[in-house]
Amino acid sequence: MKAGSKQEEGFGVQPRRVADLGPAPNLWRSSSSVCKKRSQHVVNSCEKQENLSSWIPENIKKKECMYFVESCKLSDAGKVTCQCGYTREQHREEAIRPRASQDDEWDPKKHIREVPTDAFGNIVFTGLGQKVGKYVRVSQDTPSSVIYQLMTQHWGLDVPSLLISVTGGAKDFNMKPQLKSIFRRGLVKVAQTTGAWIITGGTHTGVMKQVGEAVHNFSLSSSYNKGEVVTIGIATWGAVHNRDGLVHPMGGFPAEYIMDEDGQGNLTCLDSNHSHFILVDDGTHGRYGVEIPLRTRLEKFISEQTKEGGGMAIKIPIVCVVLEGGPGTLQTIYNAISHGTPCVVVEGSGRVADVIAQVAGLPISKITISLIQQKLAVFFQEMFETFTEGMMVEWTKKIQDIVRRRQLLTVFREGKDGQHDVDTAILQALLKASQSCDHFGHENWDHQLKLAVAWNRVDIARSEIFTDERQWKPSELHPMMTAALISNKPEFVKLFLENGVRLQDLVTWDTLLYLYEHLDPCCLFHCKLQKMLAKEPPTPALLMNHVTQLLWELLGDFTQPLYPRPRSNDQPQYLPGPHVRLNVQGVCLQSLYPHSSDHVTFTTDPVRDLLIWAIIQNRRELAEIIWAQSQDCIAAALACSKILKELSREEEDMDSSEDTLALADEYEQRAIGVFTECYRKDEERAQKLLIRVSEAWGKTTCLQLALEGSGMKFMSHGGVQAFLTKVWWGQLCVDNGLWRVLLCVPFFPLLATGLVAFREKRLQAACCLARVRAFFNAPVVIFHLNILSYFSFLCLFAYVLMVDFQPSPSWCECLIYLWLFSLACEELRQLLYDPDGCGLMKMALLYFNDFWNKLDITAILLFIAGLTCRLIPSSLYTGRVILSLDFIIFCLRLMHIFTVSKTLGPKIIILKRMMKDVFFFLFLLAVWVVSFGVAKQAILIHNENRVDWIFRGVVYQSYLTIFGQIPAYIDGVDFSLDRCSPNGTDPYKPKCPESDATRHQPIFPEWLTVTLLCLYLLFTNILLLNLLIAMFNYTFEQVQEHTDQIWKFQRHGLIEEYQGRPPAPPPFILLSHLQLFIKRVVLKIPARRHKQLKNKLEKNEEAVLLSWEMYLKESYLQSQQDQQRQRPERKMEDISHRVDTMVDLLEMDRLKQSGFMEQRLSSLEEQVAQTARALHWIVKTLRDGGLGSGEDAPTLAPQKASEMQDQELDGRQEAEDLSQAPHVNARHLFYPNSPVLRFPVPDEKVPWETEFLIYDPPFYTEERKGQASVDPVAKNPKGRTGLRGCGSLSCFGPNHTLQLVVTRWKRNQDGAICRKSIKKVLEVLLVKQPLSEHWALPGGSQEPGETLPRNLKQILRREFWPPFENLLRQGTEVYKGYMDDPRNTDNAWIETVAISVHFPDQSDELKRLNSHLHTCDPRVAVRWQVVDRRIPLSTTYKTILQKTATLYGAYY
Repeated sequence: MKAGSKQEEGFGVQPRRVADLGPAPNLWRSSSSVCKKRSQHVVNSCEKQENLSSWIPENIKKKECMYFVESCKLSDAGKVTCQCGYTREQHREEAIRPRASQDDEWDPKKHIREVPTDAFGNIVFTGLGQKVGKYVRVSQDTPSSVIYQLMTQHWGLDVPSLLISVTGGAKDFNMKPQLKSIFRRGLVKVAQTTGAWIITGGTHTGVMKQVGEAVHNFSLSSSYNKGEVVTIGIATWGAVHNRDGLVHPMGGFPAEYIMDEDGQGNLTCLDSNHSHFILVDDGTHGRYGVEIPLRTRLEKFISEQTKEGGGMAIKIPIVCVVLEGGPGTLQTIYNAISHGTPCVVVEGSGRVADVIAQVAGLPISKITISLIQQKLAVFFQEMFETFTEGMMVEWTKKIQDIVRRRQLLTVFREGKDGQHDVDTAILQALLKASQSCDHFGHENWDHQLKLAVAWNRVDIARSEIFTDERQWKPSELHPMMTAALISNKPEFVKLFLENGVRLQDLVTWDTLLYLYEHLDPCCLFHCKLQKMLAKEPPTPALLMNHVTQLLWELLGDFTQPLYPRPRSNDQPQYLPGPHVRLNVQGVCLQSLYPHSSDHVTFTTDPVRDLLIWAIIQNRRELAEIIWAQSQDCIAAALACSKILKELSREEEDMDSSEDTLALADEYEQRAIGVFTECYRKDEERAQKLLIRVSEAWGKTTCLQLALEGSGMKFMSHGGVQAFLTKVWWGQLCVDNGLWRVLLCVPFFPLLATGLVAFREKRLQAACCLARVRAFFNAPVVIFHLNILSYFSFLCLFAYVLMVDFQPSPSWCECLIYLWLFSLACEELRQLLYDPDGCGLMKMALLYFNDFWNKLDITAILLFIAGLTCRLIPSSLYTGRVILSLDFIIFCLRLMHIFTVSKTLGPKIIILKRMMKDVFFFLFLLAVWVVSFGVAKQAILIHNENRVDWIFRGVVYQSYLTIFGQIPAYIDGVDFSLDRCSPNGTDPYKPKCPESDATRHQPIFPEWLTVTLLCLYLLFTNILLLNLLIAMFNYTFEQVQEHTDQIWKFQRHGLIEEYQGRPPAPPPFILLSHLQLFIKRVVLKIPARRHKQLKNKLEKNEEAVLLSWEMYLKESYLQSQQDQQRQRPERKMEDISHRVDTMVDLLEMDRLKQSGFMEQRLSSLEEQVAQTARALHWIVKTLRDGGLGSGEDAPTLAPQKASEMQDQELDGRQEAEDLSQAPHVNARHLFYPNSPVLRFPVPDEKVPWETEFLIYDPPFYTEERKGQASVDPVAKNPKGRTGLRGCGSLSCFGPNHTLQLVVTRWKRNQDGAICRKSIKKVLEVLLVKQPLSEHWALPGGSQEPGETLPRNLKQILRREFWPPFENLLRQGTEVYKGYMDDPRNTDNAWIETVAISVHFPDQSDELKRLNSHLHTCDPRVAVRWQVVDRRIPLSTTYKTILQKTATLYGAYY
């Protein structure tokens, strides 16, 4: 409510123009949208309070009385008060100081001044929880821009998508429980879902209390976590009870406020459920309604601001919600409707709301003074006696004007007319009101869709916008689709896809770059992009090269870059960058989002690009919708999982990292799910998907993506393992027993007997040589041959080291050298093997990333070092030692070989994980070993200078103590000088501990050394060793759960290694190396990857395979939905929903029945009353002795149902009979550009012939030089206007104007004339003047001696004036007569002549006209608009356009 508890507030008179702040803050740079976790300028609460304490007093003032003038009224405490309402003690000393000249009259303009405010900060309501709100005391003259800046920048409120102004009864009133519940739930729902601000009067009474209780109930619900509802209370400071507790000159952080309704008296308390308070001060006490002008200005200012987001900008819409109310509320509704603000009136709330609701469905002609009097008698029973005849007339006039603009008035009827929720009624009212002068035709639909997207209400879009009435082209939805993507509104993305939007058409180079420019500032990818741009020259522009580089880092260097470097002719040509706003005010969306027919998309898979864009921002629902549109869905899911895992590793915030990892696992599960469906249908096709080269994902395969992305679950899938097993067995059948294979290795002639089966039938029937080649090329055979070779190498190596290590190498040792050379050549081959053309550096990085390769290189280098020492006679023994150590490394290499074993492989994995635990344990152990060893050595030994014995005493003996070897002399029991060296000169004996030389007894503190030993053993043997055991146990349990997955994952590496390895084992592998050298170096034959692991398919084959995969993906998604529906939680939700729906239907049925009964009873009452009057007339006529006397017999009232059915027909008849309707604009209460108010004239009192005794209009004539007076007693031919005089017109009587109807045919892009209902469609030229909010025909008054009207000259270049005069002479007069203009008065009016200038074809004159359309004033707007009966122009203009359309046989 906009007033206090004692006075209701009006919406305000025409507000004065407020200085604009400029463009509204960018949504992406506002304080609410910038991620707090990554902000570089984090300001703590203390700094914010300090900033607020300095900014508010500098910019916001309060008002206080500076001159005490005694009043006749006393305060509640019986003290003398000033005319301002405050007592003497509440004034400053200078205000009560005696003055020489006493002024008896108190003048607020002279005696009240502005000073810095002293009440602001955080407000806490004592005893009502810990909820903290914001408050500030402001002067009534505070600019709206300052208050808006305070709310958005200092209070941190998001720019709203909607402003809800709630008005109504200021005193407590009763509502039906059902209606109260519906209102509260709907109001909070619309505020929460749209991000709206709710503005009320802020006090704990009337409608404000209802809003507060609605917010309170919401705070107790489970939906509260989704976001807080912003509720702003604007109240009068002087009418707030207990406001002294809010006064804190430096700010109250917090200020405690006590609600005391019992002791508030004539004042009122603030409502504790509002989140923000603006307390308006005019320097007085106890006066209500002070906040009304400021609230009106603030609401108007906010509605003129722009909400930006998702690549579009909308002006913040405003809606007025009305509950109950009195005369002030009626004025509020009237002002709101007059200024184009839609109003939602809740029927059943009482008083004014019910009066308007009762007559809202009637034709204007039936809303009479007598009808309004009847309604007031019903709904204002207590104060009906106070209504005078003038008030009745004023109420009738205002209600007629309110109902006349039906597109701005929405009546919410509980359970009637299909209305169930207040939130839907509010949003529907805004959409209905959007058919304003700025938005009609095609643009109106675009505007409504923008509003729905901004509110994130897909239900409104489905029910109100995407209907059969409007058929959307997919290209028309592209801008809104982009906005929905950027603002993360997946439901709208799904809606647009359902309505024909194809992602392949949406995504272009420009669109994708625009999307990356509008990344969520919170996401890690955005921060990485900013860091990359910061390293480049000043003010760098974001290019796809930057995105490509980051994506390449995330996907891995095993892929090709996803986006090529743009050519010069591929630069963006129509990119709607950040400097371009998709403003909804009068701008066509299509013009800002063109799609050239010859614009070729740059990428092979636009769905992939949107999927990556959504994934890097961790937008789960959006990515799910886009992934469902992808063809290469398995590769897409694995790539998304890889990207998310990389991002989670770099994410600093643990919660974000866990969320990212969870999403990565989800996409891996999707890949598994789709692959499972494919594998069940066709194993061979499914395995083709694994190794198919995906051009869209950097020429990689699903198998590679899973490996690089650590997709252990995917790799452990049965289908993947079956494929790896097939690769492992080569061309052999996997059913062959291993013993058969091992038997055929030495006895390969057995292959001719069929002992070993082959997969391909041709090999079964082939010659023996082909079988042998296929057998020995199988990886399983190569592996076992290499095992046999490696064991032979180790046995020979051990034999040489232990038995045959001669000064000169023996033949066995030379064989080892040859063997090692073959191993080194094989490692070199693996290093240089590059079938994909990645380059030597990349292959080297990949090679050295493998631990076993590092171990191989270490073993080879160590062997070379040992061999070098061995060949030098002086270092023969050193060489043997090095080779012995090298033998250990070669033995460790066996662990890698046995990873292929299903039994030993998992154990080796557990052992590797435990080795990491050992390293952490050794660090802790070293702390205790060194600390105890140093302390023991320092206590026992004095100045030991032998380094080797220091190491023995500090480290070696301390380490052995853990295993039970107690150091000698630690307790002095076994002390003997024979076992030690007194001076430390014996190199084979330790130095003696501190001892008495005479008594030969130790003198060190034995109790201390024993205590240290006990503590050391306690911590090491008991604590640390048990800690190590616990760590091993934990690691074992953790790894044991996933051992099978890990083993299956690592199995691929060994299989790939032996799949590409030459068949001959070392040292015979040198022959294969020689063959490769000849092929690669001599013959220059490039290397090729085996098709078993990477296969590039033909286009047709690939298209068929992807279509099959997409079909099975749909099957997978359907099965997932079925599983979700079968879950117990989902079943419970469905049952609950059905029960709620059934309850609602039963309740609605009850309400409908009750409403139908009410209608029937009301109709019956009227019929009885009419019958009684008819009988009375019959009796009277018979008594007078004759029939057919002066009065006509009254007719029976029609049924209500028929009235409602014929309502639309009546409205059409009224619209068609425009010449007979009374003028409307000429009776508007506010005379334009003046403070004059007209006398209210209802429709029935317009004719001069109708008696109107109380008619007393004011006189107003604008002062001008040389004003002419033709006929001061002339009367307006259309009747009363509510104002006498000349007004702002130039003379009394008729003032003549000329209106030009410039038309052309509407044409398609191909030049054909558009038709509707067979008839051609016209377009008319319209103009919008800077001081007007409505469009009009180009015309107006003419200068003396001029042909063209003044307004037309403003939009035409001077050189085109003479040609247009010729066109005007050839034009056709379509209308001549009275013009309903807001400037008309009782004595002066406008009469116009409308001339039609039509361009039947695309002639040179039309082209010249379009080229010469130019406005000197940038505030003047010009446009061509389709002629339609729904075009929101004045009645006279509609009449003119209808006649013009009839003249040319056009559609209207």
